[in-house]
Amino acid sequence: MTGDSAIVLGRAGALRQRAGKYLTFKLAAEEYGLEILKVREIIGLMSITAVPRTPQYVRGVINLRGKVISVLDLRQKFDMEGAADTDESCIIVVDVASNGDSVLMGLLVDAVSEVLDISDEEIQDAPEFGTHINTDFILGIGKVKGAVKLLLDIDRVICLEAFQLVDYISEK
Repeated sequence: MTGDSAIVLGRAGALRQRAGKYLTFKLAAEEYGLEILKVREIIGLMSITAVPRTPQYVRGVINLRGKVISVLDLRQKFDMEGAADTDESCIIVVDVASNGDSVLMGLLVDAVSEVLDISDEEIQDAPEFGTHINTDFILGIGKVKGAVKLLLDIDRVICLEAFQLVDYISEK
């Protein structure tokens, strides 16, 4: 596929349209975007219960209206320097899919920005960094309002480990 193409191969090998609405959020000084159809809700930071023996980026679990949801710290997941939670810190609840299953996961972010409608012409493929760097989790690079936004394929960011974590918590 060329850099001008707004259609990419999805996880199942099917063609996937990238243009559409994205919820944008901040991690450190960078802006990221998630497909709005993956977002179930945005909630303020609440008490998170730590789960022993989980990866460092797993902040823990929350009770969201009677449903236990795992919360991942995206700063930690992306190997960024940690930061204290602020009044703008929030949890984006997303619907993650893998191998035909679906699960709700919480993503701890520094702040939510806005919902943007990003056109085909504003999205480019992720740049190549060499053979040892995997950028499959980047759906594309959005160039909107003079700024660059990394558009994430949240299913690939979270992938199988999310389901293993849910299984681990369910067994306890």
